[in-house]
Amino acid sequence: MTLTPKRAQDSVIQMTELVLPNDTNTFGNLMGGRLMYWMDIAAALATMKHCSAPVVTASVDNISFETPIRLGNVVHIEAKVSRAFSTSMEVHLRVWGEDPVQQYRYKSNEAFMTFVALDPNGKSRQVPQIIPDTEEEKLLYEGAMRRRQLRLILSGKMKPQDAEELRALFI
Repeated sequence: MTLTPKRAQDSVIQMTELVLPNDTNTFGNLMGGRLMYWMDIAAALATMKHCSAPVVTASVDNISFETPIRLGNVVHIEAKVSRAFSTSMEVHLRVWGEDPVQQYRYKSNEAFMTFVALDPNGKSRQVPQIIPDTEEEKLLYEGAMRRRQLRLILSGKMKPQDAEELRALFI
């Protein structure tokens, strides 16, 4: 089955949340788990938009919390499919905090997640390929194969010697 490729930009999801007291830790900062929950939702929406099918989270890459988001601030999450493989899709996420009183926006973190599309029987199904348009989309697209191979090695699903893209960086 051949699926029509789609532009990366067509998968963009932008989510906005307000940090309320129930979302914070004892320091008045947004809890990391709550942010990861919101990021998972945004990434799922981006991948469903891309493949027009239900999806499940397959992996979450390292999430580094650069700048805490405070109680009363606004969280902006942008999710976009950076590359599609056979049945899986890598999603690039960016998170910003915004102080609505002081009116400034700051980067909080960035991450990659991988999702798999499912058919009506809960089995993985093919997804459309991605067409990167911008320079940034092209860089993310090109790096996705290396990130994928690293994920597969770390999960024990690929032997390091079989990671052609990664080997090319070191040989």
